[in-house]
Amino acid sequence: MDLVTLGEALVVFSPVEAGPLRFVHNFTKSIGGAEANVAIALSRLGFKAGWISRLGDDELGRYVQYALRGEGIDLSQVTFDTGLPTGILFKEQYHNSNPNVYYYRKGAAVTTLEAKDINESYIASAKILHVTGILPALSPANKAASLQAIQYAKKHGVKISFDPNLRLKLWSPEEAKVTLLEMVNFADIILPGLDEAEFLLGLTQPDEICARFHELGCKIVVLKLGKDGCLISDGSKIISVAGYHAHRLIDTVGAGDGFAAGFLAGVLAGKDLQECGELANGVGAMATLVRGDTEGYPTYQQLMEFTGKAAAVER
Repeated sequence: MDLVTLGEALVVFSPVEAGPLRFVHNFTKSIGGAEANVAIALSRLGFKAGWISRLGDDELGRYVQYALRGEGIDLSQVTFDTGLPTGILFKEQYHNSNPNVYYYRKGAAVTTLEAKDINESYIASAKILHVTGILPALSPANKAASLQAIQYAKKHGVKISFDPNLRLKLWSPEEAKVTLLEMVNFADIILPGLDEAEFLLGLTQPDEICARFHELGCKIVVLKLGKDGCLISDGSKIISVAGYHAHRLIDTVGAGDGFAAGFLAGVLAGKDLQECGELANGVGAMATLVRGDTEGYPTYQQLMEFTGKAAAVER
């Protein structure tokens, strides 16, 4: 297994027309959830991804199952709960360029995922374990599951990738900071946005942020800069990787997860940091060109054409 991740998947309902949800009557249905997004994006790039979670034993849970299975993701560690639902999410395209997002995940099956559900040998089979700050925010059981997976990864020498994915709608700033910094201490690769890094460290200068994350044990620090690309530090140097122009910005949700998958694809392929950053920026940019969390994630060939590294054959 190239990468294993654990977390939630949500069924996303996106409005067909813009406006407050009270006046919207038509929606499209798709898949979302940070960890599932990373698994999908990485799978499309040609790598083997496994996803650990719990879903409701309902029609929406089966929809998630079929969708992720169709993407080639290993679901052997997913269980179904007959008494709890699958979480859902509504987007609202109103007065902002980014959609407003409303979550209905309280009491969802994923919130019961706990430490005993984490299979040690499954974690040990991976080259990379990818975790985020979303799952531990959902419930105490989920936090324990995340930390158990991290401990197994450390025990077996599995590289740990961590995206803070700060969500202050889910927990208090104080609790978020304590837990996320605890996870930082175990990360080999950390992928924060500048705002997340400032929240966690109280620092604003990229060189100081990178140095502090290295002091905490991170081997590679990847600072996401949105349309401006990213900064990457390996402890000895910081490189700047320019972003790609998204000529028709449609939907930014899921771009950060695509970015993470692109970077990890480069790591798995043995690329240097510059190339890893280019892959990350490319997937992140392409994600914004299509409505939906995952619909814009490219295949490797499509990514090469978008970034100008391969010629496109249109006819």
